[in-house]
Amino acid sequence: MNNRTTDHRTPSPTPSRRNGGQLCAPYAEAVLGHAGRDWLRLNVPGHAAVPGSDLAGFFGPRITALDFPPLLDGIDLGPDTPLDRALALAAEAWGARRTWFLTNGASQGNQIASMVAPALGRTLVVQRSVHSSVIDGLVLSGLDAVFVQPSVDPEQGIAHGVTAADVAEALERTPDAAAVYIVSPSYFGAVADVRAIADAAHAAGVPLIVDEAWGSHFGFHPGLPANALASGADLATSSTHKLAGSLTQSAMLHLAEGPFAGLLEPLVDRAFRLVQSTSASALLTASLDLARRSLVTAAAATGSSVGAADRVRAAVRALGRFTVVSDGFHAFTDIVGADPLRIAIDTRAGGITGHEARRRLFRDHQIMVEVATDAAIVAVIGAGTVPDTDRFVEALHTLPSPLTTGPAHTHAHGVLRLPAPGATKLTAREAFLSPAVVVAAEEAVGRISADTLAAYPPGIPNVLPGEVVTAEAVEFLQRTAAAPNGHVRGALDPGVTRLRVVA
Repeated sequence: MNNRTTDHRTPSPTPSRRNGGQLCAPYAEAVLGHAGRDWLRLNVPGHAAVPGSDLAGFFGPRITALDFPPLLDGIDLGPDTPLDRALALAAEAWGARRTWFLTNGASQGNQIASMVAPALGRTLVVQRSVHSSVIDGLVLSGLDAVFVQPSVDPEQGIAHGVTAADVAEALERTPDAAAVYIVSPSYFGAVADVRAIADAAHAAGVPLIVDEAWGSHFGFHPGLPANALASGADLATSSTHKLAGSLTQSAMLHLAEGPFAGLLEPLVDRAFRLVQSTSASALLTASLDLARRSLVTAAAATGSSVGAADRVRAAVRALGRFTVVSDGFHAFTDIVGADPLRIAIDTRAGGITGHEARRRLFRDHQIMVEVATDAAIVAVIGAGTVPDTDRFVEALHTLPSPLTTGPAHTHAHGVLRLPAPGATKLTAREAFLSPAVVVAAEEAVGRISADTLAAYPPGIPNVLPGEVVTAEAVEFLQRTAAAPNGHVRGALDPGVTRLRVVA
């Protein structure tokens, strides 16, 4: 096993003291102040903040006025800039040694984490139900992978997490391990025992990387689980836009102060520059600064959000037609908690598939939920928000039952279960870069996939580059694609009738 450690760096002065406290939003405030001056803009972006443009008319003049490019003196250029101070405040808020602001989502953070792992070893020990962006990172890095299978709820057709024992066993048979990569919380809100998994990884001399995309709000209220860094993770991807309040496509990457920090920090910084746009959006970056301030200073509002979600679950239980998915989490040894802001409802218990429930809520009630499966829907409440939950509960219970006809009805074909992965024959990079041919889906069975195919959302790959395509996977993906709002990321056509395989 690997036993790589580095000296801790001496922590810098407390950022809140240096920056005037978490009440500040230094970058957002600097951008706002800059926009308030009488500029003649002869630079990019091309709209030049013209008040009478179509863009300004559609979005409002404030949006275009704040849309600045990077490298501005007094904002992100020079010593001790407002951006530097915003990053330091974010690191303090999440308990990190260092934080990076991302403008290409948590997918960018997962790619960065995968790209730095080869400096630690040749094989990534990775949860099989990671987001497809981690697999994209394997393609970029060229790492081998040893997959740890998550627990699966066969009735719900959802994957949860992995146990520390399973991770330790995988590390025992992987002497060249670079790192352990897990997901917590899951798309359905299941929280893994990050502390125990971190202990297992550290005992083997490797860091723990956590895709905490859905847990960016963790740790900011007593009713929420602790975040991954506080539980021993070394590197955590945080999809801040999901439930923490920043704009879509904005995210953060957090590095813990720990035995691997000195080695990882310069590598992460270099990889960040490889995949971050040289024209990072000031709007997205400012929204990260503001989201951090809101999370830190408005814990009471987050508590109200938790209370609203609790009321929805209580109402569903009391009315008796549907069931709450997280009520069954205790049956899985890998789950030690649940995100209270995710409301997963078993709709099939009430006589309607999740896909059809989502479609009808959208069409008939103007209610958007996050995702649907054959068995369930998942609604989310953002930290600090209190939506009209009574409207949701009422609409949910007016859905038709039992539903026995219609395009979304899949019971005639049996429960739509997650397919078991096919055998791994090549690394993700080898398969992705190999000469490939496109064949009919039925002809792809038994051949090696050249693509990542993932029912989306949540974007968990069902077929990986380098894996053998199975008939079970083809059926699952085609039925997912046929469902209302169904989509398969990486598919060559909407119906998944053709697949790309290694020649």
